[in-house]
Amino acid sequence: LQSNDCCVGTDFAEENMEPGEESMIKTAENSYLASPNLPDFHSCNPGWSSAFYGADCFGSEVYSYVKNLGKQKSSESQNIDAKKVELEQLLMIETKNYRKTIKFYQKLLQKERRNKGPEIKSMLPKLRGQLQEMKSKVQFLELVKKYIMYAEQWGVESCVLPTVVHNGRTDTLDVAPTEEPSLLVYYNTVKHQGNNQNGIRDLQAGTPLGLMAYLYSRNAFLEGYVQQFLYTFRYFCTQEEFLQFLLERISSTLSSASLDPSTSFTKICNRSFYILQAWIEDCYSVDFATNTDLLYTLKEFISSKVAPLNGYGERLLSLLEDASARKSGSAYHCSSMDKCEEEGEEDRKALHSLCKKLSEDVSRKNFNWKLSKGMGPIAHHQRERLYGISSVLPKPCYHSFTEEFPVSFAKADEVEPYLLTEYSVQQLCCQLTLLQQEVFHKCHPVHFLNSRALGVKDKCVAAQKAVSTEAVSLKVCNLFLSKCVQDQYLLQLLRNADSISTWVAAEIVTCHTSKLQVSLLSKFLLIAKSCYEQRNFATAMQILAGLENLIVRQLPAWKILPAKVAEIMEELKAVEVFLKSDSLCLMEGERFKTHPTIPSAHVLAMHVQQLETGGFTMTNGAHKWTKLRNIAKVVSQVHAFQENPYTFTPDFKLQSYLRQRITRFKDADISALAADNCANFHQIPAEKHSRKIQDTLRRMKATFQ
Repeated sequence: LQSNDCCVGTDFAEENMEPGEESMIKTAENSYLASPNLPDFHSCNPGWSSAFYGADCFGSEVYSYVKNLGKQKSSESQNIDAKKVELEQLLMIETKNYRKTIKFYQKLLQKERRNKGPEIKSMLPKLRGQLQEMKSKVQFLELVKKYIMYAEQWGVESCVLPTVVHNGRTDTLDVAPTEEPSLLVYYNTVKHQGNNQNGIRDLQAGTPLGLMAYLYSRNAFLEGYVQQFLYTFRYFCTQEEFLQFLLERISSTLSSASLDPSTSFTKICNRSFYILQAWIEDCYSVDFATNTDLLYTLKEFISSKVAPLNGYGERLLSLLEDASARKSGSAYHCSSMDKCEEEGEEDRKALHSLCKKLSEDVSRKNFNWKLSKGMGPIAHHQRERLYGISSVLPKPCYHSFTEEFPVSFAKADEVEPYLLTEYSVQQLCCQLTLLQQEVFHKCHPVHFLNSRALGVKDKCVAAQKAVSTEAVSLKVCNLFLSKCVQDQYLLQLLRNADSISTWVAAEIVTCHTSKLQVSLLSKFLLIAKSCYEQRNFATAMQILAGLENLIVRQLPAWKILPAKVAEIMEELKAVEVFLKSDSLCLMEGERFKTHPTIPSAHVLAMHVQQLETGGFTMTNGAHKWTKLRNIAKVVSQVHAFQENPYTFTPDFKLQSYLRQRITRFKDADISALAADNCANFHQIPAEKHSRKIQDTLRRMKATFQ
């Protein structure tokens, strides 16, 4: 997984730094010449790949390519501004060519569907191969751009880190380098070839102050440390302490930062801005949106202290406003804050959509994963009975439901209910996947940390019914600092999963005939199979949990279920074992980059809990960074999966119906529902029952004769 080749193939959408027009290159070039000391305001968020791959994110090809950039002759000296300008121009050209080729490919696909000649069919495979090469080239250039950006992020050498620690204090700045070992603990390691960094030490542990100071290390971005820190710092410091650390460094260096770009003051100040921006871009929803005091402190500091002296202040305020606006949206997305890139947002979305369609077409041809065919429509079924169960889902799971859909679909009692058996397996699979994706894309890697404090246990259903957001016990198992604010969206995610499992069980036990019960059992099994084949493991495991309900497993319909369909149950159990076997099993190979994926939230939370087991500190009180780094690597896959969404066409009518049914049964008592339905009991044939009674009467008469 940590090979260089993997990183060269990072997803195109993940980088999200496509140049829009030629004017952007000119603007960037002018900014380099006019203001060399002010950091360029591009996205500073390292992304999931930085946390997942760490120092292996950039391969030897990237190092050699960067070395030759900006040099027309081998004897010329390297110039970072020339490298950036040349790279932007190359990236713009390759991206435009890629976009044009994708559009041409789409037109050929349409002509192929209309059967317009064998020439088109012979052209498609060649064009598909060219597209893959062009996509790889664009991805590689994006990776080079990322490396150049991180390599010039105003870091300092490790011997200066004690100065970073004491820089926010009023005492002297003259701190001996020998104090560093008390802050950080290293161990020697062998670096990969192609890595031209001088250091051969790997960070093993550190005090909270030392770990925050290491953010200013020259290679902190390149090693993936910054992103890993942003995921895990809540284990050893609060959000307020981290913000105060950054603001103190900015305050003490801001007035001197613009005098000489080579001084430690300038590097510390600019690196502070970069870290602050990366924190806002990546963790606004989990740290600032849920903590108004923290957000107010930051805005007040920027407005009063930074904006009057540095143009970066206004840009940070604009970033906060944009992050607040995005928080109201339902999907997670990484967006660049460069104004020039914002102008090309619509073009990027259109290109991204085309890329996804291409990926789907390629994956269908490259992988022999077949969707299960749906069950045919069944004869008219008698009208279902209404149960007095809550009529709305928890708002955090499906907010503004009545605003998203027409009123005629939002009120269950006013709509003629559709039957699940009238829809194909593929239709139900696609729409359930889109509903699950809507909920999954609102979560953040940080949500899966410290889940024991939220009451999440090994048995998801039992735990979530017993735990409420209002009454959470934080006594023994809280791994975060006591004053650290924790977003509890994971509970909503797990309650949503529980609701779907309960709905599956309720739909089955409320079937009024054995024939319909068998049909619905078969349909749910086939839906679960289609879901896991399309890497929607969340819905597949939710359906499995519903089918494994104690009442459902005792139904007589299982005995008359077709053998091939019944075998799917064993497949689902095998998939569950596979998911539980390894915390990174879904990140193996290249499939997660080309195929959308939705993991099981509960299984992922259990993997993180296992990594959290054991002490976080060494005997000297230093926090184990190797442990925190492993946790960051596992949770980073959340963002990795969110960057590759499903592109099924939404069926709002079917989605509305599914939400109504899930809402109706989400709090249902399965045993009570089953008790009202005779189809759930083993029936004794009438003739056999009558014969038993007659035999009993004969024996009774014989005793009296």
